Amino acid sequence: MLLQISSSSSSSSSFQHRPISSTSSYSKPIPWFNPTSIQNPHNKNHSISCWIPKVYNNKKKTTAKKYESKPLHKWTGVYKRISLLENPDVGSAFVLDQFDKEGKSLSRWELCRVVKELRKFRRFKLALEVYEWMNEREDRFALSSSDAAIQLDLISKVRGVASSEEYFSNLPGTLKDKRTHGSLLNAYVRARMKEKAEALVEDIKNKGYALHPLPYNVMMTLYMKHKDYDKAISMVTEMMDKNISPDIYSYNIWITACGSMGSTEKMEEVLERMKMDSTVSPNWTTYSTMATMYMNLGQLDKAKASLRMVEGSITGRERIPFHYLLSLYGSIGEKEEVYRIWNTYKSSFPTIPNLGYHSMIGSLVRLDDIEGAVKIYEEWLPHRSTYDPRICNLVLGWYVKKGMLEKAGDFLDQVLEVGGKANAYTWELLAEGHINEKHIYEALSCVKKATLAEGGKGWRPKPTFVSCFLSLCEHHSDNASKEVFMDLLKQLGCLEDEAYMLLVNSNGKADFGLDVSVDKDGFDSDNDEDSGADMLLNQLEGSL
Repeated sequence: MLLQISSSSSSSSSFQHRPISSTSSYSKPIPWFNPTSIQNPHNKNHSISCWIPKVYNNKKKTTAKKYESKPLHKWTGVYKRISLLENPDVGSAFVLDQFDKEGKSLSRWELCRVVKELRKFRRFKLALEVYEWMNEREDRFALSSSDAAIQLDLISKVRGVASSEEYFSNLPGTLKDKRTHGSLLNAYVRARMKEKAEALVEDIKNKGYALHPLPYNVMMTLYMKHKDYDKAISMVTEMMDKNISPDIYSYNIWITACGSMGSTEKMEEVLERMKMDSTVSPNWTTYSTMATMYMNLGQLDKAKASLRMVEGSITGRERIPFHYLLSLYGSIGEKEEVYRIWNTYKSSFPTIPNLGYHSMIGSLVRLDDIEGAVKIYEEWLPHRSTYDPRICNLVLGWYVKKGMLEKAGDFLDQVLEVGGKANAYTWELLAEGHINEKHIYEALSCVKKATLAEGGKGWRPKPTFVSCFLSLCEHHSDNASKEVFMDLLKQLGCLEDEAYMLLVNSNGKADFGLDVSVDKDGFDSDNDEDSGADMLLNQLEGSL
């Protein structure tokens, strides 16, 4: 794809054409990239990945094609009704029951297509509810091992690993194949359960399910999580010893491991080896991985060259590469490049999804271009598909970070006036601002609102915030506020979580200043502990 060069940030700027490198194959990732870790060249939080099972197995491909030739209004209608549910207590079953009552029979394929779309936008609870509705109608829906693998993955994300283990143990033997084993392995890796993952992967090998790179890739991501880079690279050696050819994800993780060890030379050696491998071709995700590693190592010229390769490797009508480019160029301070990519993106597609606006506004916020960020935000309002509070949180977070609490409050009022919603992270940002101003009552009020807001059930305040709030209460001898706050933590399940409270206690008696993180808006809240480690996760998940 040919991207355009703009001499200014304005969308009305004149353009020049600049040819970039030749195209290469592309493997689609899911769109959740947090570029926080690449703002500092010395940041050591690096990219990882994990494995999610494929939605349809090969036997279903012909069936899928048959349904795809028919009008798709039924499944899209179901998806829209489910995804637009405003009451969290009303789930997918309510919508599906309505369709049944209306005499609109839905096929297995159509419901699986709804699940696929819900997973794409991380609506895991709603997706799981679709499968549970199907499970209650066994006479109508015969589910495959692929379906079971997806359910297991959704259960681990919605209810935790213990529930996914129970689900796996109750599966009939016919459904305990490489797909469901792989899904359970993925759950262990996501939860950093090293011993269980290592035991399961040995079982997978013994059963003959490890004849392809995926189990090895998953284990590589586990070792990347634990920063055991040598062990991650040893998985590649083991694959080669067993005549299992590394795939695109193996190479990308391999490159990341080398970069995490601080060796650009080894990174480049792996890339050259990849180019000589006739079974794979470097794609845009490969070059975005290279760019991120170069950024982390402070080699910005090489990072920029890799970003040019990303541009030249975009094929088809894929939007996600633009999101990465916006984030990566913003992270290295290239404001003009950010606007150039944005203008090209808008000219290439009739509409831009919420994620595209999130990537653009997030980059402008990191560049301290608040006027540009607000302008893009206002451009998004009339074109938004749904109101996503995570987008307004980017602007609000900038105001809070700069100590402009009054401006932040005014902006939130404007958001609510146009029908927008505040989520738990909106109130957390404001609470952090009030802590920095030593406003105990106002901060506590925001925490209360966060527990009641959209997304509040799974929300927990940052351990650093808890430490600062308790220290502030102690400093002012405000035991009443402290007791109310501790009751809120108890309601959120924080006090029973030993690992969480250990992080709180490890902060000691902190000062009253919080470093407000503009990027931590809950966009990928279940992976916040792996800040900056999403790129390869996205690549590998998207392929399956």
